[in-house]
Amino acid sequence: MNLIAEKTISFEDAISLAQNFIEGLETISETEKEEIVSALALSNNGARGFFVAYLTSENPVVDQEFVGILNGLKTSPEIVSELLVKNVAMSTAMKFTHQRNNDEVMASKSQRVTHRSLNFIKKLSLTQTEEKIKQLKKNIETGQGVYQKFLTRWQYDLEQKEAIVNIFS
Repeated sequence: MNLIAEKTISFEDAISLAQNFIEGLETISETEKEEIVSALALSNNGARGFFVAYLTSENPVVDQEFVGILNGLKTSPEIVSELLVKNVAMSTAMKFTHQRNNDEVMASKSQRVTHRSLNFIKKLSLTQTEEKIKQLKKNIETGQGVYQKFLTRWQYDLEQKEAIVNIFS
């Protein structure tokens, strides 16, 4: 599989590349997996596109543990940890939104994204992730911090914020 991701990759192109990667996941070596994911994780757009495609994929193959993917993600710990923490927060909060709208299918999909994101957090064991989780929880508790813009943008209510804190506890 020929895949080149540059630091200037668009978010949309990264999603497309990641979807193609997922389709061929069982046919490429762990070394190739690592190279591809490392290339995508070089930039925020690349990593975001990877996570959007991977975490929401209907393909059950993504629930397998691939050493190459984990090693590829570890090459960009700052970007990856930030996105994983935000993915857990967003999918946890969205589960409530979907449940309130009586959309159990979408609530289940949000729960799956939360589960997959938490699994990556556990498997990667990045020190940056633990720090970001602490910052997010403190921000929710105090209303101040580096995640305030993120929290304000998505307008999470008290129940959603409590769920975010609890999912990380």
